[in-house]
Amino acid sequence: MSVCNLRSEIAHLVNFQLQSSVSTYSLLCSVNVKTLDNTHGSKSPRSNDSDKASDKAFEGNDSFEATMKHNYIQNYQQQGKPEKTVGNDFWSGKVRKMKLARVFLEDDAQINKKLPRELLLRIFSYLDVVSLCRCAQVSKAWNILALDGSNWQRIDLFDFQTDVEGPVIENISRRCGGFLRRLSLHGCQSIGDGSMRTLAHMCVNIEDLNLNGCKRITDSTCQSLSQNCNKLQKLDLTSCPAVTDLSLKAISDGCPCLTHINISWCENITENGVEALSRGCSKLKSFISKGCAQLTNKAVSCLAQFCPNLEVINLHGCSNLEDEAVVNLAVHCANLHYLCLSGCQKLTDNSLIILAHQCPQINTLEVARCSQFTDAGFQELARHCRLLEKMDLEECVLITDATLIHLAMGCPRLEKLSLSHCELITDDGIRHLTVSPCAAEHLTVLELDNCPLISDLSLQHLYVCHNLQRIELYDCQLITRHAIRRLRMHLPNIKVHAYFAPLTPPPSSGNSRQRYCRCCVIL
Repeated sequence: MSVCNLRSEIAHLVNFQLQSSVSTYSLLCSVNVKTLDNTHGSKSPRSNDSDKASDKAFEGNDSFEATMKHNYIQNYQQQGKPEKTVGNDFWSGKVRKMKLARVFLEDDAQINKKLPRELLLRIFSYLDVVSLCRCAQVSKAWNILALDGSNWQRIDLFDFQTDVEGPVIENISRRCGGFLRRLSLHGCQSIGDGSMRTLAHMCVNIEDLNLNGCKRITDSTCQSLSQNCNKLQKLDLTSCPAVTDLSLKAISDGCPCLTHINISWCENITENGVEALSRGCSKLKSFISKGCAQLTNKAVSCLAQFCPNLEVINLHGCSNLEDEAVVNLAVHCANLHYLCLSGCQKLTDNSLIILAHQCPQINTLEVARCSQFTDAGFQELARHCRLLEKMDLEECVLITDATLIHLAMGCPRLEKLSLSHCELITDDGIRHLTVSPCAAEHLTVLELDNCPLISDLSLQHLYVCHNLQRIELYDCQLITRHAIRRLRMHLPNIKVHAYFAPLTPPPSSGNSRQRYCRCCVIL
């Protein structure tokens, strides 16, 4: 929640009003006695009405003013400063600031008296990490409220500070305790197993843990999580190179509620770890393993057999997979709606055909660099998977305009389509795509870079795609600047990404340059 929203909620909940309510929150976060001592003679930014309101709040506090003035003058005299510096006019402004500071900084401030602690805690619960830390510096009462464990149920250090050390995580763990539900340490490369061991012991109710890029994390961390955090539902171990099969076995033993796991670029994980995970975590809905080149058909088959509720599967770069793995996924995981097989170059049209018949709910399919897929596989897919919205067919070099014709007829919801490096696609295929129901209503992104047969005529066909937001045309040699300008006239909000090589300079006239240098002539 922003500062403005927090201020509005406080004003709505509190039954009293100060004339300076517009600046209340900023004063709460910034005014303190130390800063007042550094503002000699500066004019207060508050209005006269604000001054009257704060003075009224201190009616009958003459003893406080007299005491503060005496102490202030005595302090200046001890410093050898002239007495005129603390004249009545200067002191009057100084007292007003110190009074206001006392209103908002002392633990007996009116806002702390008027609102019950539970309501204040509820308001604080909407703040992010930075705002909570600022509020903790306002007063002792707000320090206790801001650092209450109930306000630290969701912590994301990625947007705050990623170069945190282990003691910071240990302090957070002790303060939050059982309140902590979600923690993101994305990019915190200094965090090690010791800090995570403390976290696992203190925060036993954690449900969502992101360790993406924590390169010092090893199997010891996952073993601690397994022993203490049996409520864990989401775990991200992306780019943790020291994590091995032992981690997945530990998670399988101690975290039966796990529904989402990401082990991308954990290159030491093999089929043994995935098999153990699938047997112990049958509630899995999302499995992401980009770059895990050691995964085999057996690993994916076990995953499909023991985790039938899978909805999201990303096997990008698992180059050892064959049609057998996809067949098992399609047969056992009927709820599958996102599938990435990019870089699995051993797959054939049989994978697409079984997906078409067994997974009609699929809406996102990424098969970049699956170079054995042909028009026949995509024709079957388009006939049965009418909910497809996003397709990545980059470097499917065997597909032709026939694939676009079938997608145009069978996939009315298509929003994003990548045909990069599909060198057999022509203007006629783009024409069929643009006359389909999806073109005018849904198509927003079209990637055609490195399609050498695409010309200006394709851009003319795209005039009817009123919702098209972005088009990629890198290295389309038949596309001209003039055609792009005309496309932008018809679709003013479109982003066109294209590159035109500089013109070849004309041959020099007159005396031609010597063909060989002097050394070459001598040789």
